Amino acid sequence: MALEFTDDNIKGIVNSGQPVVIDFWAEWCGPCRMIGPSIEELSKEYEGKVQIGKMNVDDHVDTPSEYGIRNIPTILFIKDGQVVDKQVGAVPKAVLEEKVKALL
Repeated sequence: MALEFTDDNIKGIVNSGQPVVIDFWAEWCGPCRMIGPSIEELSKEYEGKVQIGKMNVDDHVDTPSEYGIRNIPTILFIKDGQVVDKQVGAVPKAVLEEKVKALL
């Protein structure tokens, strides 16, 4: 299951040494719900290799502001504590998986 990222736990996760994928989303966002299953599947497939999770922008506002998130869904791909790629909008799982593979 995808991790639940919060304003409180995000810094420790990003600085854990593992690659991180953050899906910024909200309940009311249709495209967010479309990619949700892909995020869940990827989190299972890459468990132990990449920390993949979701952050609800309605519940956590500090982190999205820090990363300059203006649209959702936005997915950040982080390696060594730095954002190395970003995907804005809903895309097929294969697109996300290519970006996850590039982190490894």
